[in-house]
Amino acid sequence: MMPQAAVIQMKSSPDVESNLAWANLLLAQAAKRGAQLAVLPENFACMTARSEQLHQIAEDFGNGPIQDALVRMAKEHGLWLVGGTLPLRSHDGRLSNACLVFDEHGFLQRRYDKIHLFDASVPGGETHQESVQFAQGHEVIVINSPVGRLGLAICYDLRFPELFRQMLSQNVEVIALPAAFTQASGQAHWEVLLRARAIENQCFVLAAAQEGEHFEGRTTFGHSQIISPWGRVLSTHAHGFGMALAALDHEQQKALRTQFPVLLHRRLGC
Repeated sequence: MMPQAAVIQMKSSPDVESNLAWANLLLAQAAKRGAQLAVLPENFACMTARSEQLHQIAEDFGNGPIQDALVRMAKEHGLWLVGGTLPLRSHDGRLSNACLVFDEHGFLQRRYDKIHLFDASVPGGETHQESVQFAQGHEVIVINSPVGRLGLAICYDLRFPELFRQMLSQNVEVIALPAAFTQASGQAHWEVLLRARAIENQCFVLAAAQEGEHFEGRTTFGHSQIISPWGRVLSTHAHGFGMALAALDHEQQKALRTQFPVLLHRRLGC
């Protein structure tokens, strides 16, 4: 039987308890529909413009109510959970934008810290300086999961194909990407970049997004989707709270990699 994966879409607010309740509801629906693994979006527990609130809700790694909630939801719904991102305290006084992965028993399997930090001005007026708040991650992560060899990336990482090329050395088959793409950049680039990463690496891509107006001046694009190694959108959820769900056909993926062996034809070391 082919494994099934779900990507969860949210419109998170500054209200942590409300966001956790929404995440729990949507994960319950994903599990009921047969998902063995689900991906939450970036900043699923809190979207806020206030630096002081971000530091207030930040947790030490391995201890805190948001991490406790992720453990509880993974166990309660019996699925592997790619826990979007949450702010974890870092050694230098900044935070880490961290993605934690839990198995169906609630055991932590791996942590990934966002490598590429979003320091940019977006057409339309939004300016972001993630490096002021967050410390940069450094480690490329690929792990075993019920849906295949799973690589982890976060939002802005999508724009850096060399990250995904490095995942290939660890036999990546599926890429999980929690995100909160801006409305302007999402309209222009979201789907084309997701499909490009899927096609060039012959991988499934599980992209879980934020969507809607979170507070004044911060609107995200949504369009969470699951994409095949051929670049076909298997399932999508465009607007509002919800999910996209699809079966991942690894036999078809293996056939593609054999019959169309672009990964074996690489010549420039990446």
